[in-house]
Amino acid sequence: MGKIIYVTGGARSGKSFYAEKYIRNQAKKIRIYLATGIAFDNEMKERVKSHKIQRGSDWITIEQYKNLDSHLEKILEELKKSNEKKQEVIILLDCLTNMVSNMMIMDVERDWDNLSQNEIKKIESDIKIQLENLLIFIENNNLTLVVVSNEVGMGIVPENSLARYFRDIAGRMNQLVAQKSKEAYLLVSGIEIKLK
Repeated sequence: MGKIIYVTGGARSGKSFYAEKYIRNQAKKIRIYLATGIAFDNEMKERVKSHKIQRGSDWITIEQYKNLDSHLEKILEELKKSNEKKQEVIILLDCLTNMVSNMMIMDVERDWDNLSQNEIKKIESDIKIQLENLLIFIENNNLTLVVVSNEVGMGIVPENSLARYFRDIAGRMNQLVAQKSKEAYLLVSGIEIKLK
């Protein structure tokens, strides 16, 4: 049976640092990092560089935001061939909100102000299927997955359509992971609060 650990909080709350520390405290496990962010500009490139330095070089990194179950399957097959000691694997998804936003805006141009509710439901359904596929893969392969995600529902209602759709979809994906998680933590100013 797989295990999901959910880590949420606001921007710069210490989520990633806490999740990485949580994983480092797990004895002798192979660490896989699912990096869902895309470095579009210099600021994001610096963030990626900072995260790499923070977590160290002893991680297998997959830079993708979709079909994560398929990418993990390939890595696990390679590990089975080369891993003589058969160490357990622990995976960090950082972060779910980047995955959601990239699936909303990459690959397809959309006029977010004029989309029908059926189109919005289809976009959300596609994202949910991708996330559920990952969670099923974790469960079926008896893996541990730590999911980092931003808490998106504590601010004001966004003024534009894309931001509102993002908040709603990301919020529902957060709920899905939180429900499936064995442990859940909220980070506030670098302090973790155990939710379950």
